[in-house]
Amino acid sequence: MISVKDLSKSYSSLVALDDVSFEIAQGEIVGLLGPNGAGKTTLIKIMTGYLHPDAGSVRIHDFDVMDDTIEVQKQIGYLPENAPLYPELTVQSYLTLMADLHHMDPDEQVPQILEAVDATGLRDRLSQRIGTLSKGYRQRVGIAQAIMHKPALLIFDEPTVGLDPTQILEIRSLIRHLSAHSTILFSTHILAEVEALCDRVLILLNGSLRSDAVLRELQGTDEVILVLQKDVANLHSTLAQLPPVVKVTRESGAQDAVRYRIGGDGHQDLSSLVFRTAKEQDWPVQELYNEVATLESTFNSLALAG
Repeated sequence: MISVKDLSKSYSSLVALDDVSFEIAQGEIVGLLGPNGAGKTTLIKIMTGYLHPDAGSVRIHDFDVMDDTIEVQKQIGYLPENAPLYPELTVQSYLTLMADLHHMDPDEQVPQILEAVDATGLRDRLSQRIGTLSKGYRQRVGIAQAIMHKPALLIFDEPTVGLDPTQILEIRSLIRHLSAHSTILFSTHILAEVEALCDRVLILLNGSLRSDAVLRELQGTDEVILVLQKDVANLHSTLAQLPPVVKVTRESGAQDAVRYRIGGDGHQDLSSLVFRTAKEQDWPVQELYNEVATLESTFNSLALAG
């Protein structure tokens, strides 16, 4: 559904995006994760046709964003970080205005607005002026305007920024509900947000795409930890000659124990292989377990690597 290729953008000497490429399939919920200043908003503005890149391309449903901007924008529901709301208007007046700007069929406006209002829990706020709403309800109004024309793609930029914990849970629940009908890309600098909502995460650091991973793949690695009661002379050479093993590293262990980290190529269950080898070699095994990775540890490793 989305194809981003070799995207670059600079502001004078500041490189906001550096050769970014990825694809998103229909129906995915993808989190765009990165600290403030990583280039997330620049990427979203280019994807939605509000900003031109220096190089590269973005295609959505086979339309080039730069060449067919209007066609692309018809297929997108967009909630920027600061929602474009008019505080003097009522919720109903604002959504009607947005429906007109979307060129929605007059016969479909009322039922589609009401559907969006019900999805966002705004029916009892229709006559209320937007300026009198809480931050959470203003976010709901922004989401309602993004979904009422039933776009195939929803793009949210920091949708829960500034919300209290209860409001955050409400917006997360709403995004999950919307994912039944739309592909969703949303940017955030909050790790828990991605873990709670996403199928997949794109990690952007200093304008570069540093990771593109399915979340469930981050729950484990191709590494196991082997802890011995005492060291053995032949361990490194014995393990290193096994076909799936790509590295064997000794690490500092607690007290008298000796700890090894063993990495594999991902094509075989490494823990069972190491267990069989240790048993055959009669090594004094104290512990053997798969290393567990989290999104936080992955993000921190990438950040520390620069």
